[in-house]
Amino acid sequence: MMRFVRAGFPGVLAAAVTLAPAHADERIYANFPVTVPGYSGTATDSVSYRGQIARQVLHDSLKKLASQGNGKPNPELRARMTVYYSGKDKGRAIVAPLSKGGFRIEQTVVDQVGAGANLADKTYKGAVSGMPNNMTGPELVKFWIDKAASANRGVDRINGYDYPQLISKFLMGAVFYNQAVDIYLDENLNADKKPNNKPYSKGAPYTGKEHSWDEAFGYFGFPAHGLTLTASQLYDINKQKESAVALADANRDGKVDLYREMVFAPAYYAAGYDLSNKTGYARAIASAFLDGRKLIASAKGAALSDTQRATLGKHAAIIETNWEKSLAESVFKYAGEVFEDLTKIETIIEAQGKPDKAFRKYLAHWGELKGFSLALQTGRKNLGETAVRLNRLIGFGPPLLNTSQVVDIDSKGNYVKGESVSRKEYLVHMMKVQKLMVDEFGIKARNHDKLAGLDAMLKKTGSGASAEND
Repeated sequence: MMRFVRAGFPGVLAAAVTLAPAHADERIYANFPVTVPGYSGTATDSVSYRGQIARQVLHDSLKKLASQGNGKPNPELRARMTVYYSGKDKGRAIVAPLSKGGFRIEQTVVDQVGAGANLADKTYKGAVSGMPNNMTGPELVKFWIDKAASANRGVDRINGYDYPQLISKFLMGAVFYNQAVDIYLDENLNADKKPNNKPYSKGAPYTGKEHSWDEAFGYFGFPAHGLTLTASQLYDINKQKESAVALADANRDGKVDLYREMVFAPAYYAAGYDLSNKTGYARAIASAFLDGRKLIASAKGAALSDTQRATLGKHAAIIETNWEKSLAESVFKYAGEVFEDLTKIETIIEAQGKPDKAFRKYLAHWGELKGFSLALQTGRKNLGETAVRLNRLIGFGPPLLNTSQVVDIDSKGNYVKGESVSRKEYLVHMMKVQKLMVDEFGIKARNHDKLAGLDAMLKKTGSGASAEND
């Protein structure tokens, strides 16, 4: 659903890159030497993040499956989705991304990327206060999977939910962002956690710190040679444009390796905002990852000093800040798109037309807004009052055409509706969401910016502080 105004990414060279020679290009996240003390195996490269890329593939596949319902109870589809969320079954076929025209993908089975991975075990375990009943992250995803299986193409028009978008955008935070910034780049940087003078696990060709850092990199979903590409080129690789095959295929084997050559959702969104030429999220994050990995390798298998860990912490802070801003940009963007959708719906209704197509887009954009807003709250930091305001402004469900809105979920998992604010009042909410993202996170790309009309809208609606959804 993401669309951007196309522009270049200044200061980044496009290059054909071969991953094989060790550090033929210093911008490549690959081929770091084995530094584990006493290692006796045959490996020569200590970089490994296959499990994380396998989860990127599981995310893409689950999103695709969530759109395949026919509007009736479908236990088979629900079971299949569950396998891709919480299972570790061997032989799971990749549902997405698949080869597309000349964009040939090397792997066809999840195990070929990374075996034994699932999403459920790595999903944020805290309570999700932005939805009813304070469900944990895994509980909420399973609840949505159950609903998606019975929805027509994953969309519940009666209650206002686009489940593929909700599931996808939430998991981008609840798995990828949370795991990276709250575990691998936080507690795993402590001196006594995953030490650098010991293997990550018995017989492994990488140290504790090396592998922890690599795993965080994998959760960003950035290709190993991504720093040699522009934001526009990264964007095109994710979209699987035929013209982007040569850009993705760094080792020139005619296929795109999902493990090292593909652009996945977190990196795609970061690069997408960089198309504005106002930000450099993707480059800042990837550069900090590479600089941190070089620092760890320079220790040559010795325990990191306090000074080295402090420097590593600075790299981690750059990653976290820019990743957080990218998520906040997404909240801002989709609040703007919801505003545009509601304005169009209002115009159609006033002209006594049928807003079916506009309503469908509205549900998709609201699902993206809600999913990203929840994702933003799964990081290392407690967002406190910011999260409360965000959740109240957006609500538990979108205001529907009959001015109703989901306000609760009963003990049987059924939605409970109440009266929503008016569409005009919700437009004010969307502008306030945008202002919150600017004020609290200092975002710069600001796609679909509606803030110029905030004061006028407040006067027009007479809402002043504007009531917020509970």
